[in-house]
Formats: sequence, structure tokens, C-alpha cells
Amino acid sequence: MDNTILPKGEKTVSVRTHEAFRKALSAGIPIGPSSGRARSWVPPMFAGDEECCATAVATNGLEVYLEGTCIHHEYFSHRALSDLLDVLSSHPGCGLLCFTDKVPYLVRGTRKELSESFPAYAEAAKMADGLPEGKITKTNVFCPGITRPETQELVDALGEEAEGLDFDLAFPGYLNVMPAGWNKGHGIEVLCRALGCTTDEVVVFGDANNDLAMFDVAENSVAVSNATEEAAAAAKWHIGACADDAVAEAIEALACGIWPFTA
Repeated sequence: MDNTILPKGEKTVSVRTHEAFRKALSAGIPIGPSSGRARSWVPPMFAGDEECCATAVATNGLEVYLEGTCIHHEYFSHRALSDLLDVLSSHPGCGLLCFTDKVPYLVRGTRKELSESFPAYAEAAKMADGLPEGKITKTNVFCPGITRPETQELVDALGEEAEGLDFDLAFPGYLNVMPAGWNKGHGIEVLCRALGCTTDEVVVFGDANNDLAMFDVAENSVAVSNATEEAAAAAKWHIGACADDAVAEAIEALACGIWPFTA
């Protein structure tokens, strides 16, 4: 969502984007956000309109919803995360953040270090001596002060060293962690099976490296003009910027039965 339909620094999508989602729904087109955020965090970004996110691929593919019903929720293995903590001990400066639904727990690292990567999480996080009990729904690794190429090197290294987990680059110094095999692309496949359609009947929009798995499985992948180089290179189609409501414009056309993509 961020930098695809939610402009940087904004707390809600634009009025035009919200209305475009409503037009698609009125036209009978299943539509919803694909996000690294938990599904329960998304409605406020649509001014509380639950219908606009009743269908969603959330938490980087770990949560899949169809018309308000959760059809799949993948959780983290405590053993895999415990092993990850051991791996991180050989990577100085790396911290670990784990969530149980909306509650973030700072498992490794300091609040000050986390604030350099994600101030809102640093403010809300509870300090933890170990992994939180219960189902862990979302996990991130942070390493403040490193560049995008250095972050990608960390992604690659942890992918080799940590068993049972996958990693991708959210932004410099901040990594998404997923149970092995789970990502936005897998979430799209789960949703397509539930809808009774194929991935070549789906249009996905994105801007970042955590969208690459989704771009791999969907025939019609669309990058906004502010996308990372990797996302832009992977996309089949290209449109304008998030800040200019380019996705909303494309959805409006699709809701009217017009194919808006040419390049």
C-alpha cells in the first residue's frame, strides 16, 4: 500500500482512491489492498470503510481475506524465530521485532535503534526478554544506518543462514520476515483459488521489493513511476506516481470496462 496507493506521510488513501475502490466493487470487481500491514490495521486507511479491505492479501501474504472472511492465516514457528535470534547474534546492529496481532514486541535491539528505522513501532513496542508467547503474526529485522545495497546483502545472508524463513527488503535498514514459501505472491495464488480465477485474470499494483513475488505470479503486474528499480524492471505495465493517484485512475478505467495499460 505505502507509496502505491498511500502517499508517503499520509494516514489515509486519497478520496479519489477510496472512491475508485467503491466503483470497482459496484462494478462487481473483487478488489482489495495487498500490504505488509496486518489486515486489522488497514480499515482506518480507508476512513473506516471495511468493504474496501474485506478482500485483502495482508502481512506480506500471511493473511488472506475474501469478502470479510479469513481464508488463510500463516503463523511463525517459534523454533524458526529462536534460530533466527541465534543467527542475528553474528550480525552486529541487527534487531528483531515480533507482533502478536497489533502488539509489537522488541525482542532484540534497543528502542532507540528501532526508532531510527520505524519510529511508530519504537514508540508502541513492548520490551521483551524473549519471543512473545502465543501466535506470532508478523516479524521484522531492523539494522539502522545501512544502505539499500547493504540491506539487500543482509537479506541474502539471512536467507542462507536462517532455516524455515524467507526475507525481503522493505526499505533500507528494515526487512520483512516470512515463514518459508509465504509472500504476497503466494497470498495472491490462495485468493485466486478461492475466487475461482487464474492469476492471469488479476491486476496487481506495487512499488517495492516486497511486491516482486506478487509480480512474479500475476500476469498483469503494474509499477507506479516512483517504484524501486527492481519493481519497475519486474513489472509488465507502468503508470504514473502514487502521489498523482495513478492507481486510482487505472481502477476507474477498469471499473468502466476499459483496459488502461499500454506500456
